Amino acid sequence: MKLDIALFGAFREFEAQARVQVEVPDDATVAEVRAALLAHGQAHWPGFRAGLLQRSAFASPSRVLRESDAIEAGVMLTVLPPVGGG
Repeated sequence: MKLDIALFGAFREFEAQARVQVEVPDDATVAEVRAALLAHGQAHWPGFRAGLLQRSAFASPSRVLRESDAIEAGVMLTVLPPVGGG
C-alpha cells in the first residue's frame, strides 16, 4: 500500500511539501514503515542521517505508535524526530 507520512522538525528540510509517500506491504508494521522511510531517505535526501530516523517516533492521528503496531490503510502517519531544548 502507499502510505503518506507527514514530516516534522529536521525532516521538513528534506521535502518542500513536508510529506512523503512510501510503499509498504498491506500488513505493514511501524518497523516496516521505518525501513521504507530509511530507504527513501538514503535514496532521495542528500545529507540524510539514518540515526535521526532511528531515534524518531511515529504517530497516527490519535496516538504514538510502537514498532510492532500494524498500520491501517489510508491512515496518515507522522514522523516525530527527537526534540531538544533548554
